[in-house]
Amino acid sequence: MLYAKKKTGLVFFPAFDWAIDPTHPEREERLLYTQDQVFEEGLFDIEGLTEFKPDPVTINDVNRIHFCVPDAWKVMTESHFISAGGAKTIGMAVLDKKVECGFALVRPPGHHAMRVVHGARGFCNVNIEAIMIEFLRAAYGIGKVAIVDTDCHHGDGTQDIYWHDPNTLFISIHQDGRTLYPGSGFTNELGGPNAVGTTLNIPLPPNTSDEGFLYAIENVVLPILDDFKPDIIINSAGQDNHYSDPITNMNFSARGYAELTSLLQADIAVLEGGYSIEGALPYVNTGIILAMAGLDYSNIREPDYDPDRIRQSSVVTAQIAEIGKIVLENWRNREKIEKQMKQGLKGKYSDRTRRIYYDTDGISEIQKERICICKDCGGALRIETSADTGAQALAVHIPIDACKICRNEGQRWFEEANSKDFHRAYLQNRPEDKYLEKNLSHK
Repeated sequence: MLYAKKKTGLVFFPAFDWAIDPTHPEREERLLYTQDQVFEEGLFDIEGLTEFKPDPVTINDVNRIHFCVPDAWKVMTESHFISAGGAKTIGMAVLDKKVECGFALVRPPGHHAMRVVHGARGFCNVNIEAIMIEFLRAAYGIGKVAIVDTDCHHGDGTQDIYWHDPNTLFISIHQDGRTLYPGSGFTNELGGPNAVGTTLNIPLPPNTSDEGFLYAIENVVLPILDDFKPDIIINSAGQDNHYSDPITNMNFSARGYAELTSLLQADIAVLEGGYSIEGALPYVNTGIILAMAGLDYSNIREPDYDPDRIRQSSVVTAQIAEIGKIVLENWRNREKIEKQMKQGLKGKYSDRTRRIYYDTDGISEIQKERICICKDCGGALRIETSADTGAQALAVHIPIDACKICRNEGQRWFEEANSKDFHRAYLQNRPEDKYLEKNLSHK
């Protein structure tokens, strides 16, 4: 009998009853072929591999991280509650030491969902990793978290949620945003004024192969993780970097994914994208599972795998090395960059205005954001949001580590919200783990 070197937990949730449409790339077949492969390979006969059944997340779990407009019931389906619950189930299994690491193979995905949610964008309604992380913080008291997003598309939703959080390191490795949705994730995107350097982006050129991805992990990501010293590492394990994926332009292989997983040693992996349903996902997921369990993955190979055909050019190799230098320099100089950023600000706030498009649901949103400049915490956050659906809301976030000044400021913003400017007002009071809502349109 085979024995896993690391006890590994798995959750499968294909979401049979949910799809954007029957032929959409994000549909239940994404995981059905993987389930078949796992059983055919006899992975559950390996001692130390354990399957867990997902429990749904609660409304409180969702409200801990999201401002859903008008509310979470309008934004989520039952499948979204269970998909996020699959990640939460694995997180609990790891923190309860039932297993050493775990992989949530669930859908719908989540890493394009931002803190404010009016609908679906990038196939994502809510951010399942962030929901899991903030539950683990509330329930287990974990502090520093590192998220390494290896999906081919920039994890702009996760970046948005943790933009102002100095205790969450977000690293996204993705295809250059100039060539792929969502068009973001560049090396100069470093986080808000209280959290400079804890957002890091590694935009790789199209046609990057195993060599380039593994170079970025070994030479950029791992040294930064060693410096940051997180309590837990999360891998947003998107698989659309595969050479056969129909909507991207990269050349990663299943064995490359397994090697990446072995190098990263994440505590928890959560499935994100990946749309080569037959040609990639069964092999990639099997490789990831074996690597997490510390088992031999050298025989993982796609039927059409040809390393010469997908090998990256010397130009791509040189570009990746240069990008890596920039990211490391940003990390090493983060305190200096933060100081310069704050010196350029006037007053005690930093403001930004953004236009956000929900491509899946066709909604346009304008956000006016204000963060308190604070040397003691992540800063109280105020977001005025309006969408072309007619919704207008005020969303206030008091961070979990908030100082007294930022707690009072956030509370004041919420209490002063009025029906003249907003239909609804929301407050995430993380120090007290409370979520409050006011329906101002009824006044």
